Amino acid sequence: MSRKQSVDPAAQARALLKSQHIRSLPVPVEKLAKSAGAQLRFSPLDEELSGMIYVKEGIPIIGVNALHHPNRQRFTIAHELGHLYLHRHMISQAVHVDKQFPVLMRDAVSATATDIVEIQANQFAAELLMPADLLEQELAKKPFDIDDERPLEELAKKFRVSKQALEYRIRNLPR
Repeated sequence: MSRKQSVDPAAQARALLKSQHIRSLPVPVEKLAKSAGAQLRFSPLDEELSGMIYVKEGIPIIGVNALHHPNRQRFTIAHELGHLYLHRHMISQAVHVDKQFPVLMRDAVSATATDIVEIQANQFAAELLMPADLLEQELAKKPFDIDDERPLEELAKKFRVSKQALEYRIRNLPR
């Protein structure tokens, strides 16, 4: 089995949450990035580009599209943290950004999740921002009516994620 296939992104995210003693919502993703030694840089980027990560002089740099909604920025940071924890070997060679060095980006391609590296980063981000145990606790608190969007919207606000991300996460919770 290859190194990429043996990685459990959700377990890695849970381990990070546990190591930082995070048990409440919303998950402080910016604090997690800083505790990992990463610098966050918010800049206006092309609409299709949500973010990127690279290592410069030994410091991980997470670039985030400042034009995107704060919830999308949170997912981008979590996604890039996934790359940092799961794929550091792919980004640690970069000393600056140009076409010759690997730069992992959160963009339209990564959003389609056809590349195993991007799938893993998305799985890590989903577990980090919407931990299965905390999500299941919240879901058990009140019944959901398929015709009433309000409980889902309220829950998305509590987790500080998009309703779409929350719906996807709920559909893909381990059973």
